[in-house]
Amino acid sequence: MMLTPIQEFDLWFKEAQTTSLRYPNAMSLATVNAAGIPAVRIVLMKHFDEHGLVFYTNLESDKSKDIKATGVAASNFHWEELGKQVRVSGHVEAVSDAEADAYFASRARDSQIGAWASKQSHSMPDRAEFEGRLKTFTDKFEGQAVPRPEAWSGWRIIPERVEFWVERPYRLHDRWVYTRQGSEWTRTLLYP
Repeated sequence: MMLTPIQEFDLWFKEAQTTSLRYPNAMSLATVNAAGIPAVRIVLMKHFDEHGLVFYTNLESDKSKDIKATGVAASNFHWEELGKQVRVSGHVEAVSDAEADAYFASRARDSQIGAWASKQSHSMPDRAEFEGRLKTFTDKFEGQAVPRPEAWSGWRIIPERVEFWVERPYRLHDRWVYTRQGSEWTRTLLYP
């Protein structure tokens, strides 16, 4: 029986977690804005299942603006210690409020305060302004739980294409790709 790409990804991710990698869940996230200009940055995948890969961010960040404009994204996991990488691309949907609330509640308090204080991707005159905002929100929520800001949530990349790559000597790598057609996956070998 053929594994689904998420089942295969799960095996590889578990292997990556056994290495000395600091963030095996770090992925390059590529988006494109309404004008067709691409951008890429590293984010941390916080959950994955058959429905997709989830990461969290400020909904007013550049990445969120890109996703709202185009509805698509791509990601890449590179586990150098294993000589492996996985590329995932597809449409993107917002996570539910319940999912976002649950994950936000699991974050360290300083990270929760930071989500309130940061106007992610917006310019600021100096670091002192951000430090002042941190103090303001630290004081505001002293002695109480920090609620999730309305402008903070998560996105789910719904896989439509998943490519696996294994490093081999002389650049004679192994590659295969899964592509989704409806609810079915097709697996194809690729030349290195």
